[in-house]
Amino acid sequence: MVKISVTDLSGAKRDIEAEAGLSLMENIRNNDFDDMAAICGGCCSCCTCHVYVEGDGFARLPAMEDDESYLIEESEYYKANSSRLSCQVEVSDDMDGLSVTIAPES
Repeated sequence: MVKISVTDLSGAKRDIEAEAGLSLMENIRNNDFDDMAAICGGCCSCCTCHVYVEGDGFARLPAMEDDESYLIEESEYYKANSSRLSCQVEVSDDMDGLSVTIAPES
């Protein structure tokens, strides 16, 4: 399991044991974070699974595909070099220690 720190909209932080091979969104939802709406279910057609990746974690993630980039850059809460759609990030062992914050919905 991969340890990931997740901060919810109230500012409460909790460490989760994420399962490699699942998306970051699935792992967050599987750990009972109600702030993660993920309305499209991971189809990359909304921004309701938007997270901010803290520190150097952003550079450790795979590059964004065009669909994700287009959607997230149009979000009201977009932050360059921090914003990602958690449905598009597959958790891997390299992400151990990653820290993310659930972004407000647009």
